[in-house]
Amino acid sequence: MALATSTVKFFSLLFSSFAIVQLAMAGDPDIVSDFVIPSNVTAVDGSFFTFTGMRALVGAAPPTALKVLKAGMAEFPALIGQSVSYAVLQYPAGTPNPPHTHPRSAELLFLIQGSLQVGFVDTTSKLFTQTLKPGDLFVFPKGLVHFQYNADAKNPALAVSAFGSANAGTISLPGTLFATGIDNNILATSFKTDVATIQALKVGLAPKP
Repeated sequence: MALATSTVKFFSLLFSSFAIVQLAMAGDPDIVSDFVIPSNVTAVDGSFFTFTGMRALVGAAPPTALKVLKAGMAEFPALIGQSVSYAVLQYPAGTPNPPHTHPRSAELLFLIQGSLQVGFVDTTSKLFTQTLKPGDLFVFPKGLVHFQYNADAKNPALAVSAFGSANAGTISLPGTLFATGIDNNILATSFKTDVATIQALKVGLAPKP
């Protein structure tokens, strides 16, 4: 009986490992070399494979607005062709990460501190939600609209997200709809409202000077 239990545990861990590897390998084309060296890099040593951008988190004061520190191919060129990237997300009290999508990857979020309300909408318009506690993981399927919200009015939250692409991409729904110049009449008709409401939304989402 003990042997059977150990075998089940072993295969559970094995299948879990395969699932994690599959997520990491799912987004980008395979490369035919160990790694890709950008044309502007002349010499490669250990520092090329080291990303120090997250050091900014150490000892820093909590942000006053949602802050996302990314380690993707733009910030960390050693990730080109490696089908993986990370982001650290800091949520002040009462802060949302508004509805958005990642067109090239699923997102696996790990909550380190605080609590988060998370959710996504599938292609049948069904909403899946959950309240996360520290130590919880939640997966947002590739390309689906999703969000996170720190509903705690007093305490911040901190999470790390892994992506199965070196360049997962982010499409913000509020920004894409109301800050890209789509005609007011088209938006007003689409949302069954008036132009004045659309204009107010655009003003609210306009970049701050």
